[in-house]
Amino acid sequence: METNPQMLWRKCLQMIRDNLTEQQYETWFTCIDVVSYADGSLVLGVPSHFVCEYIEAHFVDLLRKTLTHVFGGNIRLSYSILEDKQNDIRTKVESTKGENIPNGPAREQANTSPNLLTAPAVQDLDSQLKLNYNFDNYKEGESNRLARSVGEAIAQNPARTFNPFFVFGPSGVGKTHLINAIGLRIKELHPELRVLYVSAHLFMVQWTDAVRHNVRNDFIAFYQTIDVLIIDDIQELSGKTDTQNTFFHIFNHLHLNGKQLILSADRPPVSITGLEDRLLTRFKWGLQAEIEKPTTSLRYSILSDKIHKEGLRIPENVITYISEQIDESVRDLEGIVNSLMAYSVVYNCDITMKLVNKILPRFVEVDNTPLTIEGIKAKVCEHFNVTEEALCSRSRKQPIVYIRQLAIFLSSKYTEKSTIQIGRCIGGRNHATVIHSINHIQNLMDVDEKTRRDISDLESKIRR
Repeated sequence: METNPQMLWRKCLQMIRDNLTEQQYETWFTCIDVVSYADGSLVLGVPSHFVCEYIEAHFVDLLRKTLTHVFGGNIRLSYSILEDKQNDIRTKVESTKGENIPNGPAREQANTSPNLLTAPAVQDLDSQLKLNYNFDNYKEGESNRLARSVGEAIAQNPARTFNPFFVFGPSGVGKTHLINAIGLRIKELHPELRVLYVSAHLFMVQWTDAVRHNVRNDFIAFYQTIDVLIIDDIQELSGKTDTQNTFFHIFNHLHLNGKQLILSADRPPVSITGLEDRLLTRFKWGLQAEIEKPTTSLRYSILSDKIHKEGLRIPENVITYISEQIDESVRDLEGIVNSLMAYSVVYNCDITMKLVNKILPRFVEVDNTPLTIEGIKAKVCEHFNVTEEALCSRSRKQPIVYIRQLAIFLSSKYTEKSTIQIGRCIGGRNHATVIHSINHIQNLMDVDEKTRRDISDLESKIRR
């Protein structure tokens, strides 16, 4: 029997090709090769997380059946993902579907009621944490600096700094990523602790299941054994009185016994309606940290990092354009990169501004109305709460001069008007004054964080 893994893989590819369209095969399987094969463990090399996730979602059953037929016996499948093409850095990821997954309890069983008598040992407990949501790939900016700093402090000394830790902010700003990162760091630094991540919705499903099977005490007892309990989207407990009562007793027990609680929501505790007062009071005990929408510079940093890891080549002006257009959600940034990657692979084309403009409307409402100097002036005045008369005046007061220079800088960047036209519209300034203002703001952006933040906030407003 043939034992060369490369030859066996080629046989697999022949069988897979017979069961797919030519385009599916060319797109998703010609880029895969064998990295290693030993003792029934097969590692396949894939070019990116996107390809790995797509294979797992759409073709893993076909892949596993083919591998079993060709290689024989039970195959333990994992992927070697090219994280950084330039430095040939790879990450090994186990297949999450099918048999022989050596990662502890299957996640498909996560919605059943835990039983204290059969609860696994700490080293075997599936924490339900997402391994790719870690601090290494959590980009820091003004919008999340406090939350991240507190999270890292908690990971160093769980339950000794801020307890509970309540993170809040709109959807898609990175709350789930942060609380997962805290959990992973705690497991790394304190492997003896039992860490569990669960969504509020899943907690309710588990409690309902426990009530239905008359194992309420087992459910509560299990959760009382957790050292670090991380609950995502806690606002979903709103109006669920029975579940809130149960969580109240679990919260009290853990807090009184020096266990860490980490909670996230889409709004601060005081704004969550339908919560019992006693639970609301406890949410306020520790520290509340808001994660705001990412600034333009943070969005650019997140985009650049993901593009680099996926080994893509996207022009600088395209990255800048995307980071300026998508200002609501980090998930939207990841989504558009995945879409660009898919188009690039399937149609074998370069990623250009034309392609971006084709995909962008699926993620954000794009306003193609040309920007005007008058419109920019109005937004700047609104942002700083000054009158247009003051902006265009001859005042030499420093705050007004700074605001005026910002308006000139943005007018130069976002309109096709000449410096003379810009100067004429902003108080009749001459060419030299306009050039000086543009250069001054550009120099400030290189050294002054406040200026960068002001520019970012204004760009978000004028591009809407």
